[in-house]
Amino acid sequence: MKAARLEAIGGFFVREVEKPVPGPDGLLVRIEAAGICGTDRHLFHGEFPSRPPVTLGHELSGIVEAVGDAVLHFRPGMRITGDPNIHCGRCVQCRRGRVNLCENLQAIGIHRDGGFAEYAIVPQKQAYELPLSLPPEHGAFCEPLACCLHGMGMAGIEAGSSVVVLGGGVIGMLVVQLARLAGATAVVLVTRQAVRRTLAEEIGATGSFDPSAGDAVAGITGRSGLLPGGADVVIECAGVAETMAQAPRLARNGGTVVVLGVMPQGETVAFEPFDLLFREVKILTSFLNPFVHGRAAALIASGKIEVDRLISRRIGLDDLPDAVANPPRPGEVKVLVMPGLT
Repeated sequence: MKAARLEAIGGFFVREVEKPVPGPDGLLVRIEAAGICGTDRHLFHGEFPSRPPVTLGHELSGIVEAVGDAVLHFRPGMRITGDPNIHCGRCVQCRRGRVNLCENLQAIGIHRDGGFAEYAIVPQKQAYELPLSLPPEHGAFCEPLACCLHGMGMAGIEAGSSVVVLGGGVIGMLVVQLARLAGATAVVLVTRQAVRRTLAEEIGATGSFDPSAGDAVAGITGRSGLLPGGADVVIECAGVAETMAQAPRLARNGGTVVVLGVMPQGETVAFEPFDLLFREVKILTSFLNPFVHGRAAALIASGKIEVDRLISRRIGLDDLPDAVANPPRPGEVKVLVMPGLT
């Protein structure tokens, strides 16, 4: 079968490999769709820890083709999405319920072979059923949506809250929708790309701001800004130094900042502790998706989250190395890899 393998930093190739065989508790899944994540690009550039050689692809869904002898609740023909993050259950963090901080964490598509392939193995405890009536591409959105749900749980958004979302990629677009579902009455998306600003307003944002047209802090929090005094909650989804530093300044006094964006390992950002202290701004960081992948699957299956309009391109495996090695195209939100495409 074909698989896209990270063999070294900067070395990402489509190879012919052996079709995997499921162990006793494994599902052999024919991959229908897998999403390209910013983390995949970080892995390619050596900015995020991994264990090459490995098949990338942690946002995956597909059809179960075979199951191991110990599998109880899944059978061939089912559609599933896989939670890629496998915790050990034994370490101190797992025993405290902080499974996303597991000391022995392994992730499908990062440490284990993942979904950028025609087939992948998903342990039964990581699998969640999706309806066969669901468009096959939709299942690939469960993992990023689950990460957003974990961050939203920290954010404390209530009915009537105001929210600023920094970054117009797929995470930002999902957060815009989740904020409105949570009852936020004002949701402002900040991004330079006009196509993304328009899309955000069409799927739930009440306003948007172009930071290349002026100072975002003044334009949003100023007396005549979109949210005078700042937002109750600011969610950083871009993973770049500029927006990381900007996020606390967009929050109102007593507001909350949640960091969802992933910056390259080793990069730093300067903050002014005096400002954070005297305005009592909370900065929270959200890592992975503990115990929420099932909720994400249910939300995707419900149709309450718009995902069709977030799909910018569908590509086959042969086009994948070029897509990962290069930045997203202007206006692009989510590129899906569909191994069945030629």
